[in-house]
Amino acid sequence: MQSSRTRIVGLAAVLTVATSLGAACGSAPATGAQTGASASAANSAATATSAADLGGLDKLVEAAKKEGQLNVITLPPDWANYGEIIKTFGEKYGIKVNSENPDGSSADEINAVKTRKGQDRAPDVLDLGTAFALSGAKEGLFAPYKVQSFDKIPEGQKDAQGNWYNDYGGYVSIGCDAKRIPACPQTFADLLKPEYKGKVAMNGNPTKSGSAFAGVFAAALANGGSFDDIQPGLDFFKKLKAAGNYNPVESTPATVQNGETPISIDWDYLNSGYTDQFAAKGVDWKVTVPADGKYANFYAQAINKWAPHPAAARLWEEFLYSTEGQNLWLKGYARPVLLPSMQSDGSADAALVAKLPKVEGTPQFPTDAQVTKAKEVLAAGWGAAVSG
Repeated sequence: MQSSRTRIVGLAAVLTVATSLGAACGSAPATGAQTGASASAANSAATATSAADLGGLDKLVEAAKKEGQLNVITLPPDWANYGEIIKTFGEKYGIKVNSENPDGSSADEINAVKTRKGQDRAPDVLDLGTAFALSGAKEGLFAPYKVQSFDKIPEGQKDAQGNWYNDYGGYVSIGCDAKRIPACPQTFADLLKPEYKGKVAMNGNPTKSGSAFAGVFAAALANGGSFDDIQPGLDFFKKLKAAGNYNPVESTPATVQNGETPISIDWDYLNSGYTDQFAAKGVDWKVTVPADGKYANFYAQAINKWAPHPAAARLWEEFLYSTEGQNLWLKGYARPVLLPSMQSDGSADAALVAKLPKVEGTPQFPTDAQVTKAKEVLAAGWGAAVSG
């Protein structure tokens, strides 16, 4: 439940800041106005695989400031503190951030890369679910680039060539309006209880939404499934539908506040963020990471191979993977990918770490092949599971 973002698989988004929501830098094709030294600098940035290729971070900052703009897409302001992240980046470097389609999906991002090639309004950077990061890399849609902290990103959380790298994530959780629900569910098994009739929703359709996809995967783990077998998750939602408990309405802050979706399966960083948001609006939002279905995952960053602002795109990634950027995600209750190394060197904000939802055990993640297989099974069976 957020401002209704629908990305698939992974663990993620953005704002309205010094950005104009809804229109990323106009709609006209690129005019090819860059000439001489400026065009040369753009070409250099477009092929840079690290800041060192441009002469260091200071030179990258200089080139990005000359471009003056950055196009982002499908980044709601209330997702993982992206609102503050964009605002901070824009003010720090004097770069205008053009934010388009904040409630879109990973599929929308990939489509924009393909259909807007050569246009000024094409997205510069992408925040994608795992499945789309993998497929986009295979299609050659991304520009390889290694941020300065690349080596600190754990193995298995990045593409070896730097085509994509995980950024932040969390656990599937159950959010509940305690003022409307006398006894909030603590597990997936609880969700089948008759008192939750018509009350259990998700943040989108799992064939398009990363958080909803994760919810089905978590339900599978809670019902005898595994990373190799998501089918029990579909079977669970079929039971939930048959019991009358499944609510097909996509949960958002608005639907929670009006009582339409009093129980929402979503990422813990989103649900936890809403606890703060709702407190001032009279909603007693409780968040639980279900012990019977602990599923964690990340979203990934990538740079459009044909980014209209290649230097700003690379600077954006450097900012996100800096201590400042990672702590800003932490402020949004998301678990940044560099958190282990930051805790080791003392750069993680301890007060923010202490506020994260408590989860016991070490998270495990599905492999690329397992995610791809699960996506295929879900695409083929979800409609039948919840239809009727």
